Amino acid sequence: MSGDRPSPLVIERILRDRAGIWQQVVAERDLNALTGRMLASSAIALACYGAVLGAFHSPLMALTSALKLPLLFLVTLAICLPTLYLFNLVFGARLSVRQSLALVMVAITVTSMLAVAFAPISLFFLITAPDYGFFKLLNVAILTLSALVGLRFLTGGMQVLNDHGLLAPEVATAQVDAQAVPAASTPAAATPAAAPATGQNAEPVAVPAGVALAESTSNGATTTAPALAHVPAQWSGQPAGAPLPPGYPVAQRPWGTPPVRRGEPTQRPASMTLLYIWILLFGFVGTQLAWTLRPFFGDPGQDFAFFRSIDGNFYAEILRTIANL
Repeated sequence: MSGDRPSPLVIERILRDRAGIWQQVVAERDLNALTGRMLASSAIALACYGAVLGAFHSPLMALTSALKLPLLFLVTLAICLPTLYLFNLVFGARLSVRQSLALVMVAITVTSMLAVAFAPISLFFLITAPDYGFFKLLNVAILTLSALVGLRFLTGGMQVLNDHGLLAPEVATAQVDAQAVPAASTPAAATPAAAPATGQNAEPVAVPAGVALAESTSNGATTTAPALAHVPAQWSGQPAGAPLPPGYPVAQRPWGTPPVRRGEPTQRPASMTLLYIWILLFGFVGTQLAWTLRPFFGDPGQDFAFFRSIDGNFYAEILRTIANL
């Protein structure tokens, strides 16, 4: 399945053609249409799940919860998206607003679709075990699990964008420049060369293509021999004396010298680190907004109300419910 022939269900395409989704985001191709489909699918799925939540109290509560649950996710997105976008700009990322929105909408779409997949289970316990505390904790656990899976998709998408140099352009440019050195600069008839070990604690290490190796002669002088251009892209981290494949071109380096890993950034881009901070922020904003927009379930001991007074907090209520069980 490719990005040019999308599935009728956007969630099916996300799950079956994840690479195609990321490629479309990287290329910034038809993101308005993709984001619109994800927005519509998420709103419908969250409305269906919200109706199941509110059905514990009354049909009227089911209707209001069907309206408030999509509103919860969309308002949380509206509050937190500018922070994600500005975080990326401050630390040199080249993400556009549409790319940032599309990435977060992938996470919300996965979350909402997974939640609505749990709706029959929630409805089953609503009918067979209508206990308010248990029903509330069950659905909080379902939404938490769904959100964790959705955020996993978000981190995966950001990692793909990082690999394409949209989060750390300077690292990607350095890698491209290093890989652009022509292998033809190394003599084709070169043979494997290795410098003899200077002690018993010498460790074999892979030699990058085009690097000249120093070799001692009997009179103490040193000569250089070109390394093979087709050295495998790996490095040595084995203890001294570990066997290497036959014909593997190696050189010796003193024991304890850290191996050099070519083509690897030395540290994680700041944008990826800030993404995890943003995820925590997104969670805190979402839970506080859910507490502000409550009730979603509707306490059977109270009359219907569109909103409750703002007192306490979400986490204290969850702990109190667990204690009451």
